Amino acid sequence: MAQIFHPSTNTISRVSLFSVLFLIALLLWLLAEFQRSSYITEANVEREQPVQFSHKHHVADDGIDCRYCHTSVETSAFAGIPPTKTCMNCHSQIFRDSPYLEPVRESFRTGKPVEWTRVHQLADFVYFDHSIHVNKGVGCATCHGRVDEMPLIRQVASLQMEWCLDCHREPELYLRPHDQVFDMAWQPPSDQLEQGSRLAKLYKIRSVEELTSCSTCHR
Repeated sequence: MAQIFHPSTNTISRVSLFSVLFLIALLLWLLAEFQRSSYITEANVEREQPVQFSHKHHVADDGIDCRYCHTSVETSAFAGIPPTKTCMNCHSQIFRDSPYLEPVRESFRTGKPVEWTRVHQLADFVYFDHSIHVNKGVGCATCHGRVDEMPLIRQVASLQMEWCLDCHREPELYLRPHDQVFDMAWQPPSDQLEQGSRLAKLYKIRSVEELTSCSTCHR
């Protein structure tokens, strides 16, 4: 019986099959990268605010501690947004006639809060507690980046689950002494792994199994 297909058909079929598998793998990789992109996570996207508040000016230039405005960060799940009165503690004396601060003065006069644009937004099904992380030695800059260098605040991390798990799997790489938690410029020492392991025992950090358990963050 005469041969129906040319011998080269075997090669073509193999190449075609490999190409299809390669294309599927490529599409899956592109999808995964798209899910991690700033288009989805909104990382490094500066947000316009009703008042052009500069963390760089207030933190780096004026030396204001995080806790002066975010008063509940050590005791509550939420860091807290400062009331207008906190702003007016200073701005009733300095820049009191600045047109940029008129929304703040109006808020103070009327008692209506300034409608700030939220920057860090976790999904509703995720439980997060600021006080736990602060009191366990996780610095502000670890999650929020160098806020003291940001004229406009932006989210620097993806806030996706894999980002959280990176820390929960190896917390010793991120822990710092309590008196350095609010130091934006703090850098891990050369023996961070050793120091972090010591701090993990001192702060009674839970086991990796507990930290990575679904019920830890999804309650």
